[in-house]
Amino acid sequence: MPKGRREPESRKAVYAALLGNILVALTKFVAAFLSGSSSMMSEGLHSLVDTGNQALLLYGYRRSRRQPDAAHPLGYGRELYFWSFMVAVLLFTLGAGASAYEGISHIRHSRPIQFVTVNYVVLALSFLFEASSWWVALGIFRRSKGTRSYWRAVRESKDPPAFMVLFEDSAALIGIAIAATGIFLADRTGIGAFDGVASLMIAAVLAIAAILVARESKDLLIGERASDRVAQSIADLARSEPGVERASRILTIHLAPEQIVAALDLEFADELKTPQIERSVQALEQQVREKHPEVVALFVKPKATPAPVPPEP
Repeated sequence: MPKGRREPESRKAVYAALLGNILVALTKFVAAFLSGSSSMMSEGLHSLVDTGNQALLLYGYRRSRRQPDAAHPLGYGRELYFWSFMVAVLLFTLGAGASAYEGISHIRHSRPIQFVTVNYVVLALSFLFEASSWWVALGIFRRSKGTRSYWRAVRESKDPPAFMVLFEDSAALIGIAIAATGIFLADRTGIGAFDGVASLMIAAVLAIAAILVARESKDLLIGERASDRVAQSIADLARSEPGVERASRILTIHLAPEQIVAALDLEFADELKTPQIERSVQALEQQVREKHPEVVALFVKPKATPAPVPPEP
């Protein structure tokens, strides 16, 4: 079957997040160097990691759209899931790890924060940029989740960037609020350790977001089945074919958000000849292709109807 070419809407959220994170990272680093704030440096590192993460997701999108070849007959769809998992790893190691290091270092060697007003202005601008990206990601995710709860939609999603951008932007907004609180307390009390504690709290937020993203990406990378709706629809199409007695053992697996492989056993009427069975399978493939273009491969295994068990004497 030809490869489905529908572009996931979540890609728009990734582009919006990439643009926002570039602007935010630059402003945060300038403020961190001017003020010497640990939490502001943590926020700058956070935004820099997020920028790299969005670039990796876009790279994963491009790689996953490559056509099948001899080495990969089912295509490269799972590259998106691999790079999504790598984003989670980077978010944990570089984002949370660097923030934790910065926080511990500042607690041990605290120093007063300078140019506090600059920090507040930068945090306000960062919040505006992040909130804009978050709003775009939330709107896209709302449309994809339908009537499901947010958590169920995340658990059932086959498109990691659809919820990853939302997770990262939510963590960024929480981190900005924590950084602002830490800077405020350090400035008002003169205790620089508050700024370091804020960095540690930002590290904890990033670690939680990374663990959630890694968990969902891991499940998809291993292989998750398609929705019950798609499996049931394929089964119904198979049963509607003339000469098909029964459809069983319907297996589906996602290679990418818009790429599904399906396989099923079909029991054909005993009177059908091989050419008739071949025509029936071809007709089924055509129907599935038209109704579900995301099904890139359909494997049908003809199965003999079991012989009736003779009654006991």
